[in-house]
Amino acid sequence: MSNTKSYWQSEESATAFLKGVRGAIPAAGLQLEIINHIVQSWCPQPRCIVDLGCGDGILGRFLLANNPETHVTFVDFSAPMLEAVRKQVGDDERATIVTADFSSPAWSQAINGNEPFDIVVSGFAIHHLPHTRKHALYSEIFRLLAPGGVFLNLEHVASETAPVENLFDEFFIDHLHRFDGVKCREEIAQAHYSRPDRDENILASVDEQTGWLRSIGFIDVDCFFKTFELALFGGRKQP
Repeated sequence: MSNTKSYWQSEESATAFLKGVRGAIPAAGLQLEIINHIVQSWCPQPRCIVDLGCGDGILGRFLLANNPETHVTFVDFSAPMLEAVRKQVGDDERATIVTADFSSPAWSQAINGNEPFDIVVSGFAIHHLPHTRKHALYSEIFRLLAPGGVFLNLEHVASETAPVENLFDEFFIDHLHRFDGVKCREEIAQAHYSRPDRDENILASVDEQTGWLRSIGFIDVDCFFKTFELALFGGRKQP
């Protein structure tokens, strides 16, 4: 992604995702409820939060709304996505918007001076990175966290077998169809299977990624939510 412009950097892709896909993500409300429960249990008074690969900032905005004393730094490499965040947070002084490409270790330099962070949360942003880069990014996040800090990654992960991958695709297409309410299912399925970002997906399983987190030094590592290839996993730094 560092050398080639990503599909997700285009306004067309951002618009398609935010208007046509985001609302169809299964159990989105439950995902936020679980995130809130983990945060309240492990870090009930966060001061500094990073929303990494924020899209329109739905995770960071949710945490901002539920934690009035916190500051959230929204980080993404996609200008259209960051513009969507600006429209949502307005002139809220508790929000900072930063452009940074986390496919390179240089991304953390863009938020220098604000660390350590109490929470780093990411939503469907890391799956396109090669496995070695994912592992390295998790190490960088670990170093940015305060003692007891929490990392939560809401992510598209790999299925263990091709038949389960196919089951997920059909499950997700059903949700897209219900959300759209206009296009026929066949049209939505064709668009889903031919979408440009499929070539950018480099998925790793939950087991692989939680194993990386443990090897880095995260404790209480687990998968807190999983529906087919949609998973919330993470851990925390030793207090």
